[in-house]
Amino acid sequence: MSELTQKFRELHVNTLPLRLPNAWDAGSARLFESLGAPAIATTSAGVAWAMGYPDNRVLPVERVIDVAANMVRVLKVPLSVDIENGYSDNPHTVADLALRLIDVGVSGINIEDGPDSPSLLAAKIEAIRQAAAKAGLDIFVNARTDVFLAGLVDVPARLGEAITRGTLYRSAGTDGLFVPALHEPEAIKAVVAGVSLPVNVMAWPGLPAAAELGALGVRRLSAGSGIPQLLWGQAEKLARAFLESGRSEPMSEGSMPYPQLQGLFKNL
Repeated sequence: MSELTQKFRELHVNTLPLRLPNAWDAGSARLFESLGAPAIATTSAGVAWAMGYPDNRVLPVERVIDVAANMVRVLKVPLSVDIENGYSDNPHTVADLALRLIDVGVSGINIEDGPDSPSLLAAKIEAIRQAAAKAGLDIFVNARTDVFLAGLVDVPARLGEAITRGTLYRSAGTDGLFVPALHEPEAIKAVVAGVSLPVNVMAWPGLPAAAELGALGVRRLSAGSGIPQLLWGQAEKLARAFLESGRSEPMSEGSMPYPQLQGLFKNL
């Protein structure tokens, strides 16, 4: 096991949740690290948009690996990569992707069920575990269930379904369970108690702050695509105003100074 992967595992046992401001390229990853982030995770949506693709399983695998390698190049902290569904229905193909990511220095992955059957994700997790063990390697697997986010079952059944899937994924070998859109305290407590895994939630309107989440048993808090969405919104606003008026002043309001940006990437 690499030192960074071991460190990443240790970050999931603290009382206060590991807070991950999800990055989309090497620049954003380096910025977040400079602010004190103990680890970096990617946002598949942010990565896709930055590379001119829509989100939702269409990003070419080679692009995913290239982005990960470029992030590792600038980071000294662990990196976890969102691989969506693994970009394949073949568990062995997904396991090969995981090995390639380990090879470039990645410490963890997120892999989701989405509309696919829970048994398929379980098979992928098992294949990743077996392939890594055979190669004498390790990676933190964070299984994501979209029961709440995508409304995969009717509202009354969502909590039970999330716990059932989490239990299945734990048996397959996952290290953590990510349940985006899970935000109500009692539901969070129930999932934590029901799966016996480090539970990851995503920034969401009405979600309690990190300290309260820690008291509920949450061990990881992800920003998701929130930061790039905000930046895209600001970029749209500034570009529209510039195209309409040609005024320069709005672009300097609140911007990061050029020397400060340059300093992020010196001596890497």
